[in-house]
Amino acid sequence: MSIGNSPEDDRPSIGRVLQQARIAAGLTVEEISSSTRVRIPIVHAIEEDDFSRCGGDVYARGHIRTLARAVELDPEPLVSQYDAEHGGRPAPTPAAPLFEAERIRSEPRRPNWTAAMVAAIVAVVGFVGFTFLKGGDDSPAATQVAEGPAPHKKSPAPKSDKPVDPKPAPSDSAIAAAPRDKVTVRLDASQGKSWISAKDHNGRLLFDGLLLQGQTKTFQDQERIDLVLGDAGSIELFVNGKKVEDKFRPGQVERLSYTKGDPAVG
Repeated sequence: MSIGNSPEDDRPSIGRVLQQARIAAGLTVEEISSSTRVRIPIVHAIEEDDFSRCGGDVYARGHIRTLARAVELDPEPLVSQYDAEHGGRPAPTPAAPLFEAERIRSEPRRPNWTAAMVAAIVAVVGFVGFTFLKGGDDSPAATQVAEGPAPHKKSPAPKSDKPVDPKPAPSDSAIAAAPRDKVTVRLDASQGKSWISAKDHNGRLLFDGLLLQGQTKTFQDQERIDLVLGDAGSIELFVNGKKVEDKFRPGQVERLSYTKGDPAVG
């Protein structure tokens, strides 16, 4: 009995589909890279079905969606094909239960007042007896022990007329004090790594690379900052000292532009 190939085995590869659609649209790789902000070497690699340069499955899916939309293709079948060929979409990692080790704390010992009082009485009786043997009950030492030591008076602290310096108010952060005559953008990779690209208003490339988790990048320009976020869900965005509250999804590719009057998504 012979086993034929399934229809899925005969379908063209992801890179082949994207390449044919780009050629049919009359677009060059350079034009696709300029419109999507996906670097030229990565576009070439994806069209050759080499996804190793994407930086991981999340970025590969984002690039496939971006390139498919640029050539007017439905990206979801291609993303599903990618998942089928690369082990499927990873299941969400369950939150690990948190266990806090119970610390064994020894119960604090209560002071033994009875023993302390007995020791104090014994010491006083012994001292009084010693004094009595030395000079009788009328000796100054005996009188002092019987009456107890005179309380020590603390001299009042001298008053100073010098005013107390007020505590300095906490200073604002550097991003909150961003100059109003410029646009200032800060990217915090607080949730994970993300590929980012930043350009000034003249189209000059300020940064193009991977921002690892925990890293921060700040950009300034006189008029405008253009951004491309490979995984927008991993980024916290601050524009002109204010946090942008837009909720980006993990793996979502975002192209944004900000000016001096923002935050407002461009």
